[in-house]
Amino acid sequence: ELRADKDVVLAAVSNDGSMLHCASQNLRADKGVVLAALSNDGCALQYASNDLRAHKDVVLAAVSSKGCALEFASDELRADKDVALAAASNDGSMLQFASDELR
Repeated sequence: ELRADKDVVLAAVSNDGSMLHCASQNLRADKGVVLAALSNDGCALQYASNDLRAHKDVVLAAVSSKGCALEFASDELRADKDVALAAASNDGSMLQFASDELR
């Protein structure tokens, strides 16, 4: 199945990060595949596995690309000052997705 073929999925997400939603669950949990998707569409974080949504370096890559990705980060990282600042520096309106403590 093509959705589980890493080479095919990498080619797709490198051109359009949102294509991560077509990938198999295993590839949505593959850090390299997810980072390739985030490199051109930070909001592709919404299609990443829950584990990767909780990895600070993955979320920082996402919010650095598009602040809106903060919405899809784990609750813990939405409360992380570094992550919130990275999102805000990209798009200040994205602080709406930060934790209450940081707002």
